[in-house]
Amino acid sequence: MNDYDIAVLTTGDELLSGELTDTNTGTIAEILALNGFRLRCSLSVPDQEKEISAALSYLVGHARFVIVTGGLGSTVDDLTARAAARTLGQPLVINEEALAMVRAWFAARNLQMEPNNERQALLPQQAQPLRNRQGTAPGFYLSHQGCELFFLPGVPKEMKPMFEQEVLPLLRRRVRDAVPLQQRIYKLFGLAEPRIDRMIPHHRLPPGVNVAFGLDYPLVLVKLRAGGREANDLLDQAEALLIRELGDHIMARDGETPEGMVGKMLTGAGLTLALAESCTGGLLAAMLTSQPGASAFLERGAVTYADSAKQDWLKVPPQILQQYGAVSEQCARAMAAGLRKASGTDLAVAITGIAGPDGATVDKPVGTVYIALAAENGVHAKRYQFSGDRNRVQRMSAFMSLEWIRRFALQHMERERDQHGSRL
Repeated sequence: MNDYDIAVLTTGDELLSGELTDTNTGTIAEILALNGFRLRCSLSVPDQEKEISAALSYLVGHARFVIVTGGLGSTVDDLTARAAARTLGQPLVINEEALAMVRAWFAARNLQMEPNNERQALLPQQAQPLRNRQGTAPGFYLSHQGCELFFLPGVPKEMKPMFEQEVLPLLRRRVRDAVPLQQRIYKLFGLAEPRIDRMIPHHRLPPGVNVAFGLDYPLVLVKLRAGGREANDLLDQAEALLIRELGDHIMARDGETPEGMVGKMLTGAGLTLALAESCTGGLLAAMLTSQPGASAFLERGAVTYADSAKQDWLKVPPQILQQYGAVSEQCARAMAAGLRKASGTDLAVAITGIAGPDGATVDKPVGTVYIALAAENGVHAKRYQFSGDRNRVQRMSAFMSLEWIRRFALQHMERERDQHGSRL
């Protein structure tokens, strides 16, 4: 058995029925890889004591560390602690330290603790509780026949911080020769992954820098990774090459979001924005206002879904709607122009389209979207044909509009710099 051998066991009927997607394994695997560890295998089993016990018995004999998620709640189908006790031959007992953790969680929030919550402190006799700062269920640690086991809640927002705070430090102490990786993530929009791969100068990247790809639709994630003492210097060199080739398409990096970066650009440039959304139903406004400080640049946002709203709020002429329809370049232009006139903002963006699955025609199939931007120099509009289901069409429409705003802000800042430079 290799000291690096780590296994993940996820429990839950909903994972095997397709109701929920197992994101915990991917999260754990990524954190492990960045810290120099290797995930050997992963298993998923239903909420059945015998199934969980059988999986634990197998993994104890084949892995140095086992990370278990799920089944620590207060309901009758939360059976992980019972299965662990059965597998390791220990009785279940009320763990006073764990019970104090559960009680403290409710007391800190002035909430009434239900009797069933005491079950979350019912642990194998030799278990050591692990603090859960995000929820009621403590995790726990066990050691058996040279294998160390960590039991964590299945709720992702609880599992991840517990893994980072309670499990990862112990792994680092146990395996001292693991070499952590440094990683930088670049979030690109507007290019397909194969084209991005062709544009990256792989042959010029410093030795020791690896490139990986990910997808957060519609963004393509480019990940640069390197290990060792010179990792940051190597990544600096690789980043310079990447920006030289792909800089125009990088919307954000690492923990940044595209909408957050656009908000900072608008605020820094002193630009104000108004939005009129039809097929996206306020998605773009929701993205921008999810970031603090949006009031500095966003003056208003309107969901003008019906023709009557386009006429009443945006002053779209009835003849445009009658002759060209709501999904048309003419309507998008009128929406943006009317909104900018009403709001007095520096720019106004309008989105109108057919997200599906209904409403399509031969000339305007599902995915037909018009985006318009009104500014001091006039109104610009363009037709797009996006693919996918309703959610993907809406998301792509919002991101494309966000890209329009980003590029407008970039051009504005470039003009400001040029004018400032000419005065010096």
